[in-house]
Amino acid sequence: MRTVVIIGLGQLGRIFSGGLLRRSCQIVPANRHDDLLQIAADYPKPECVLVAVAEADLHPVLSALPASWRDRVALIQNELLPRDWLAHGIAQPSVASVWFEKKKGTDAKPLIATPVYGPHAALLVEALQSIDIPAHVITREDELLYELVRKNVYILTANIAGILSGGNVSDLWQLHRALATEVAQEIMDIQDWLTGARNDRERLLGGMLEAFDADPLHACRGRSAPDRLQRNLGFADQAGLAVPKLREIAAAAFA
Repeated sequence: MRTVVIIGLGQLGRIFSGGLLRRSCQIVPANRHDDLLQIAADYPKPECVLVAVAEADLHPVLSALPASWRDRVALIQNELLPRDWLAHGIAQPSVASVWFEKKKGTDAKPLIATPVYGPHAALLVEALQSIDIPAHVITREDELLYELVRKNVYILTANIAGILSGGNVSDLWQLHRALATEVAQEIMDIQDWLTGARNDRERLLGGMLEAFDADPLHACRGRSAPDRLQRNLGFADQAGLAVPKLREIAAAAFA
């Protein structure tokens, strides 16, 4: 039987747990503050270690990972880029750019198929498909980078532009297109700096709109929107980027 350690028992962690159980895996659950070294003493060589904690907890958890787990990591966080795992000496993780939502008391709601990359991609795709969540394997690093940046552009544009527009993503694009476009372009400036690459902006905008069309009533502004704005302004400051629209939104939001 394959053993999978899952760190983080929130909504996404539970979704993956259910799918992996259907694939006859043994699940070893762990909370982010548990003694991972002790768990690793009992399970030194699991098939996979799925890190399912929130974005803010990712770096502390990766720092605390036992050495025997570091080549078995799978990541599913939002706002994730290669610099996040490379900072912890993790060279080849499996990565899923998750395109489904799970809120308390509701079933998982897929928007589009979730792409998964890396050594454990097939297992994670099979797990999701077993619970009727569409997913597929991707095999190239450039495709992984596109998928991660695409998800970031989608989340950050909707959240940050939504601070001014409110409403849903359909309203944002139909009624506030200039705002959405300016925010998306500035987010892509930041993503270029974070990735050290010139990302394909036309393709990224098309990918963002595909996700908008998949769930047009998706609310723009989540409770994390102000934190996302502040975090990205910090990146812009480090990069020396002007990002005037983001700063205009911040002036209105934090006045």
